[in-house]
Amino acid sequence: MRINQLQIEIDGIDKEILRDLMEDARKPILQIAKKIGISGAAIHQRLRKLEQAGVISGSKFTVDIKVLGYSTMAFVGIYLDKASSNSDAVRELKKIPEVLECHYTTGNWSILIKIICKDNEHLMQLLNKKIQAIKGVSRTETFISLDQQIDRQIQLEVRS
Repeated sequence: MRINQLQIEIDGIDKEILRDLMEDARKPILQIAKKIGISGAAIHQRLRKLEQAGVISGSKFTVDIKVLGYSTMAFVGIYLDKASSNSDAVRELKKIPEVLECHYTTGNWSILIKIICKDNEHLMQLLNKKIQAIKGVSRTETFISLDQQIDRQIQLEVRS
């Protein structure tokens, strides 16, 4: 994650707007405006300011992967033979649709990825035939998620 060097002042109204939209990005702007007590135009202005500052970008739907048949989520620590293999390995990982996230890390692994699979057989095939076959990958360490117990965005505090 890159931290934006530009600092922006976010007040309580901005935080209320963000909290409402993080809860439901489809919530009508006029509903938020009425709740906060400002105009819809003021909300749009604030959102534009937050977007230009890089605080927010786009919106997206959340897809329930289990409904689509993906029952196995795993985290895979990838050991590279040398640090210079990183960009080539990431380029290859981007080609694998089951890879949801990829992080350059400190510690034993060079890369940590989050993947989804239909089942353990699918996971094994993915590891053996795609991930471990990437040039520069020396070995992997896999952790299967049994249950995602927390799923949230950052909590915005209100200053009093």
